[in-house]
Amino acid sequence: MGQSLLEQAFEGKNKRIPVWFMRQAGRFLPEYRKIREKYSLGEMFRNPEIAAEVTCQPVDILGVDAAILFADILTLPAAMGFDVEFTPNNGPVIKNPIRTVRDLKKIHDLEGLEYLSKTIQIVNGELTKNVPLIGFAGSPFTVACYLIEGGSSSGFVKTLQLMHGAPAVFTSLMEKLTENTIEYLKLQKTAGAKVYQVFDSWAGILRAADYAHFVLPHLKKIFKEVKFPSIYYIRGAGHLLALADQLEADFLSVCHEVVLGHNPVLEKTKKGVQGNLFNGLFYADKKVLEKEINDVLLGARHYTRYIFNAGHGLLPDTDVEKVKLTIDVVRRFSWPVKGK
Repeated sequence: MGQSLLEQAFEGKNKRIPVWFMRQAGRFLPEYRKIREKYSLGEMFRNPEIAAEVTCQPVDILGVDAAILFADILTLPAAMGFDVEFTPNNGPVIKNPIRTVRDLKKIHDLEGLEYLSKTIQIVNGELTKNVPLIGFAGSPFTVACYLIEGGSSSGFVKTLQLMHGAPAVFTSLMEKLTENTIEYLKLQKTAGAKVYQVFDSWAGILRAADYAHFVLPHLKKIFKEVKFPSIYYIRGAGHLLALADQLEADFLSVCHEVVLGHNPVLEKTKKGVQGNLFNGLFYADKKVLEKEINDVLLGARHYTRYIFNAGHGLLPDTDVEKVKLTIDVVRRFSWPVKGK
């Protein structure tokens, strides 16, 4: 069986640019919304047949070059003893958050994830050999933010209080999350995921010194121990890229705040680069959107290994036709660059 276009990109052998999107499996697709009317998010995540159907929808409807597992970054802590509820309007709520050293006793090793393995197996039975499945996990820091705050947050006050007020407790939480994240990603690999991405949605709130001390060592351990093609996504963190470049991840995925072709870290990195169309541009006129896509692609010509994506997850009211247009523009783009 030959390599998929996405897998070829990890070796710099691809003849065109692979394209997929974060949050492509879900809320912006009418076919997804029909299913969502019948089930809660929790029910969808835990039902392998439904989760597999949602995972495959973007491949069938959009023609993207990879599927990403339909799950949530809080699937991991839910399997570690945390009571996670996915509310319709306020996002996830953790009913037993971490606040003190005593709360750490609530955490146990992973259990009850047979449904996730089954989902991956069903997906791989549906996908063609040219479309790999991407597994994923939230970074220990991003997951910790949810577990400490009790859900979504704008200021992350409780997280910063625990990090700086009780650093030993915070570090212990990070260590537990790291060990479980490693096992979680290995489980996905065993079940059949071909690539994995670690999402660090909230690392950008930190200054470089705190990221280096509290976050980076744990990420290094994950990428060192989980051995299959890997992507590290970091949001709002251009100031942290030089540190992130120390990781053994194969690709760095950056949000729209980083300008491709004009970032000193990415110009020197030996890693591949993924990104990074601004999601707000899906609201633009099609001619404007096409120009902006080409601007991203022109910046990407600086890199020998590249995957096209948006800067963050697709928004709920994204126009499906504009996503299809984006894929068409990427596929028409001349690649690889002559002489590289």
